[in-house]
Formats: sequence, structure tokens, C-alpha cells
Amino acid sequence: MTPDAPVAAPTEDVVGAATARAEWIVVAAADGASAARPRMLSTRRVVWGLVGGLALVLVAVSLLGIWAGRLLAEREAVNGAAGFADLFAEAIVQPALGEGIAEGDDEEIAAFGRSAREGMLSDAVLGIRLQTPEGTILFDADPSLIGQTRPLDTPRAAALSDPQTRAQVIDAEEGERIVDVYRPVWTSSGRELLLELHLPSSSVAGRSADLSRGFAGVTLSSLLLLAALAAPLVWQLVCRVRDAEAQRAMLLQRAIDASDAERRRIAGSLHDGPVQELIATSLALEGSAAQAASEGDGDGAARLRRVAGQVRGGVRALRSLLVDIYPATLARAGLGQALADLADTVTTHRTRVELDLAPVALTERQQKLVYRVAQECLRNAAAHAGHCTVTVRLSAEPRGVQLEVADDGIGFDPALLNSPAEGHLGLRVLADLGEEAGAELSLRTAPGAGTAWRLVIPDGLT
Repeated sequence: MTPDAPVAAPTEDVVGAATARAEWIVVAAADGASAARPRMLSTRRVVWGLVGGLALVLVAVSLLGIWAGRLLAEREAVNGAAGFADLFAEAIVQPALGEGIAEGDDEEIAAFGRSAREGMLSDAVLGIRLQTPEGTILFDADPSLIGQTRPLDTPRAAALSDPQTRAQVIDAEEGERIVDVYRPVWTSSGRELLLELHLPSSSVAGRSADLSRGFAGVTLSSLLLLAALAAPLVWQLVCRVRDAEAQRAMLLQRAIDASDAERRRIAGSLHDGPVQELIATSLALEGSAAQAASEGDGDGAARLRRVAGQVRGGVRALRSLLVDIYPATLARAGLGQALADLADTVTTHRTRVELDLAPVALTERQQKLVYRVAQECLRNAAAHAGHCTVTVRLSAEPRGVQLEVADDGIGFDPALLNSPAEGHLGLRVLADLGEEAGAELSLRTAPGAGTAWRLVIPDGLT
């Protein structure tokens, strides 16, 4: 279907160039891949969708469990390290802190070091350091650091400014994670020092794994229980949807059958009623015209003949309408005669129709499809292609039965298929016809190149 605005007839060179540029565009695919064609609900597709969704949820939950388990394990390790540091400081460190340590007395520092090496530095404590608020290291497991001054960073300074125990998990140079604990301690005279302990975090990984497994186990069992409870409901829902689709298809088929019956009734009523009466009126007018001529009333005879011609024109219009409403010859005389009658109704001084029809084997439903597509294509050509010749070719091809309706008219921009404007309903009609039947419908056109529609009914399609 092309725009209604008149377009000048293209020259032969222009038509040839445009035809070379035009390519076939698939409007409706035979495999039913068109988005506009509804698909029957598949139980297998629903089941696999549920299984795939459940698998994705399990993967997401597992990753979330690993992450959450790690966070919880680190928090437990930090809390445990803080509690251990409090107990260690109050029970072991502070009783060993003499006033001389804060003053830098070498003997007391050495005694504190011996005590640390003998009892404090065990598998539970990897390192210990005493530091003044100014940053001077009074004791460290590494003797080379004793006496050096290192400014306190934020966590260490915070442990003194707001006296409390602080702990954090850090990555050691060897790649192992350890827990650093900072807390204030006081000498016998009340002087404040910073105690720093380095504790192993080997329990973090194990605890993280335990928490992850527990979290995953609870979640997995909950999901499986939910799936078991939901499976009957989903199955029942799928069955109901399938029954509804089957009922809708049955109602649609009944509506189509009722529409065909109503079209037959209307066509029969028009043919047996108004058409016959108009034919009789036309014959009566011709008889009156002949009588008027025999009586010498030439003007009256001419008027009667003119009216009779108008009545016959009305009869022809009604017969064309009858062919559109219900092609009786399609059921009575076959597809070939029905297409020939259709071509007669379209042929005018502007549109010439040529038929090339080969014998083909089609079901009644397929014959109706071919007829409707040919009817819409011929209507479009007669209304919009301008002065043209339309070729209707029906043949048996390797892919199936093929109908091609091509005109040498003005053509149009195939982009109209993507956004058909008002007045281009024929494009959507043809696309819907192909999609509903499961046949392949293709278009080839370009401005100045004419228009060709091709319908392919695959072998085995009923």
C-alpha cells in the first residue's frame, strides 16, 4: 500500500535502477517467529523457566552467603579478639607494668620483655607492643624497634582519646590475615600507655565457611520447600492457562465460522433480492425506452436508456461487493475462477490484471488465505499504484505453494511497514494475514520501482 498523493509515472531507467536497489523484506515468517503471532503456552518451557530461575536464585544466594559469612566471621573474630585483649591486659600485662617502664628504665623493660617472651608470646599472641601516647615504642617483640618513635595513626590514637578496646582485621605481608587490637593500659602510678596485640585470624576463614554453609543450607532448604509447595499451584495455573487458550481458540474458530455463515447469508440476500430487482428494473427501463422510441419520443427513450445504464452500473457494483463479501466461486468453481472473478472486479482503465495460475494442491483454509492476500494486494494496487499492470502468479515451488502479486506502479517506501500511518491499514492487514496463518509473507518495493508481495505456504502447513 502506498501513499495517496499522486506521483508522476517514473521513466524506464528510474524504474530499473530502483528495482535493482529493492530487496525482499520478510513481513511474516513461516516459522511463527513474528512477535505479533501468539504462542501457545508450553508446560516444558514453564518448568525449565522455573528450574532456571531457581538455579539463578541458588547461585545468587550462595554468593550472598559467602559474602555475609565472611563479614559475620570477621565481626566475630574482632569481637573475640577484643575480649581476649581485655582479659590479657588486665590479667597479665598491667600487673607486670612497673613505673620504670614508662620512664624508659632499661632493667624494667628487659624484665617485661623476658616475661613477654616466656608467657605472653604464645600461639594465641603473635606480637605485643607498648607505646607512649607520643609514639615512643617502649617494648616490641622485635627488639630493634624499641626506643623508636612512630606517630600513632587514627585507630591507635582513638583507643587513647576515647579509652576503649579497638580491633580490626588487616592483611599481613605474608598474605595471612591477622587481628590488631589496641587498648589503653595504665602503670601503677596511673600513667597511660597503648597496648597493641597482634592475634591470629586463622579462625576467621573457618568460621566464615561454617557460617556460609549454615546460611546456604537454611536458604537452600527454604527454597526447595517453597518450590515443592509452589509446584502444584504453578502446574494448576499452567493447566488453566492452556485450557483458557484452547477455549479462546475454539471461540475464535466459532466466531470465524459464524462470520463466514453471516457473510454467506448477506451475500445470498443481496443476490436474490436487490440484485435481481435491479436487473428486472433495468430490463423494464430498456423495454420502456424501446416503446418510447417506437412512439417517436427520442428524448424520453434516451433518458430511460441512461437510467437503465446507471442501474446496470449499480448491479455491477453490487456484484463486485458480493465477490468481496463472499467469493462464491471459491467454494463452487475453485481458486482459479475466484481469482479470475476478482481480477475482473479490479480491472479498470487505470489498472490491468494479468493472471498466471498453475494447478496447485491447497486445503480450503489455504485457498481462502491465497484469495484474501490476492484480494488485498489487488485493492492496494488499484487504489495507490497509479496506471499499472498487475501480475498475479500462482505456482508450486520447492519451498511450497507461492503466490506473487506484482505491479509496475509507483511503489513506496518500505519504512511504512515499521510505522504505518493512518490510511495505510492494508499493510497491517497483509502482515496479520501471514502471521495468523503461519505462512511467509515478503515485500519488495521502492519509490518508482513498483510493488511485489510474495506469499509462501510451506509444505505440511494445514
